[in-house]
Amino acid sequence: MWSWVNRFCEKVSAMVEGGSGYCSKKSDDFCGSDSDEESGRVLSMSRLRCIMRGIDLKTYLFFFVMIPTCVLGVYMHGQKISYFLRPLWEAPPKPFHEIPHYYHENVSMENLCKLHGWGIREFPRRVYDAVLFSNEVDLLTIRWKELHPYVTEFVLLESNSTFTGLPKPLVFASNRDKFKFIESRLTYGKIPGRYQRGKNPFVEEAYQRLALDFLLKQAGIQDDDLLIMSDVDEIPSRHTINLLRWCDDTPQVLHLRLKNYLYSFEFLLDNNSWRASVHRYQSGKTKYAHYRQSDDILADAGWHCSFCFRNIKDFVFKMKAYSHFDRVRFNKFLNPKRVQKVICKGSDLFDMLPEEYTFKDIIGKMGPIPHSYSAVHLPSYLLQNADFYRYLLPGNCIRESG
Repeated sequence: MWSWVNRFCEKVSAMVEGGSGYCSKKSDDFCGSDSDEESGRVLSMSRLRCIMRGIDLKTYLFFFVMIPTCVLGVYMHGQKISYFLRPLWEAPPKPFHEIPHYYHENVSMENLCKLHGWGIREFPRRVYDAVLFSNEVDLLTIRWKELHPYVTEFVLLESNSTFTGLPKPLVFASNRDKFKFIESRLTYGKIPGRYQRGKNPFVEEAYQRLALDFLLKQAGIQDDDLLIMSDVDEIPSRHTINLLRWCDDTPQVLHLRLKNYLYSFEFLLDNNSWRASVHRYQSGKTKYAHYRQSDDILADAGWHCSFCFRNIKDFVFKMKAYSHFDRVRFNKFLNPKRVQKVICKGSDLFDMLPEEYTFKDIIGKMGPIPHSYSAVHLPSYLLQNADFYRYLLPGNCIRESG
């Protein structure tokens, strides 16, 4: 009965380089047995032995060393792999229609509007600045001091929980006395958090932005008023807002391209921050949001300073609290010593690759952000109070522990 096995093994041996005949029936019983009683059991074992005998040392190393290493590598760096391969699975968004931005303090508003292709109004529009607030007291102060001359009403909504369901104190309420300079023009609202931990944090974020729509109506916003939609750390320049309130025929919805900084105004990442926008308000149509709503964008319109905190504890809090908290893959990311080291180096807090759509852009932005030593064209209040806000200026990366 073993004749067909021998013939089969001989054919396989002939196909294997060197014709070693490792699968042929021999007296060492690797491929069979002469005993009929044990023929079934021995046949199964001999096949396994033949297979194992044909596997060399390199294959063993691959299975028992390389595969576990690859699995561990994917676990540790899977997010990096996904981001690096992003150009393969996600196409870049449609390009914006870029509107050049003209400004000089000695040029009349009529000429500035004309340079943009817009007309001039007889009187300026009213301006509403609306934000969701978490804990960015310093940046809120810089923002409101920058916009104070041209904003009709400041609207702020605060919750007692984060988007991720973490309880938090009402930080603005406890610091309200610091903002007496806008108290007469402030509409302040508080909303209880309803988020359940484990659910999508973007649901709570959308809920709070919807609540901000109602607060705007309470503040008295009307059709054709200007509404600034941006996070606290996305600060339009005052001359940008003054331009838009005086010029006629501006786009109904205009995004603002902001200089994109990380940790302070020392680390200029790029000029690609675009989520901030200015709307000519329309009742029943304008909804407060933080995503793309138009194809028009105005160049060089302000500053976005992300994770620009005085205290290390505030970095850790935001890492756990904001909508992308899933980027904290390991507890070591929250270690204060690590956070401080990352800030001074200009590296990524979450050890991620750049969020880009081409391999060229990803590779070009890999590694720490280069240091910038320019403090030109920054918010005026920041420079007027440089001693207090020293940590936001070039050459001052050390943070307080809090």
